[in-house]
Amino acid sequence: MVQQLSRSQEPEDVDAPHRSRHFPGAQFDVVALASSAGGIAAISHILESLPAGFPAAIVVVQHLDPRHRSLMAEILRRRTPLEVVQAAEGDRIRPGTVHIAPPDRHLLVNRDGSLSLSHSELVHFVRPSADLLFESVAASYEERAIAVVLTGTGSDGSLGVGAIKKMGGTVIAQDQESAEFFGMPAAAIKSGHADFILRLDEIPTALTTLVTEGVVR
Repeated sequence: MVQQLSRSQEPEDVDAPHRSRHFPGAQFDVVALASSAGGIAAISHILESLPAGFPAAIVVVQHLDPRHRSLMAEILRRRTPLEVVQAAEGDRIRPGTVHIAPPDRHLLVNRDGSLSLSHSELVHFVRPSADLLFESVAASYEERAIAVVLTGTGSDGSLGVGAIKKMGGTVIAQDQESAEFFGMPAAAIKSGHADFILRLDEIPTALTTLVTEGVVR
């Protein structure tokens, strides 16, 4: 069964000052992943299952201990054909590249495709915040954004998915059976904004077909 999303098609215009850049061959330009407890294993599974030519950019918020340097980029780099980097101020998102929020910094995506890092106050007791990431992606990429809420405790992301939906984007939540901790996905589902509730092993295929074809098979 193929589920086709109803989405407006805008012509590509990379020079328009008020429009985010559209990547060639992509129906969606940005995939934002968010997780907490159990998240590194879940994110690893998704990234290792995506094709090397994945035509969208990926941005990741994973709640980490701010007292220690993160090795997350190095760990994930060994498990995926995609390029994996820890996000830095002013970086630009690129197709086939995974940008990971550093510990204790909020990660924001701007309309020109650049990244901003912020040490502003905690949001629902966490920094980086999935809510802030999702809200920035929604404002910058509108209907060409996908938010994915994975395993984790708490409710981070449940407000941000509302922003994604308001701007015409798509929301995926991990299901209870496959989530090591169901707090974050449950909150996203309870918000009423989840388009798809999927097992972890279904998410990579869903992302690939959404980004390349605009459908979930």
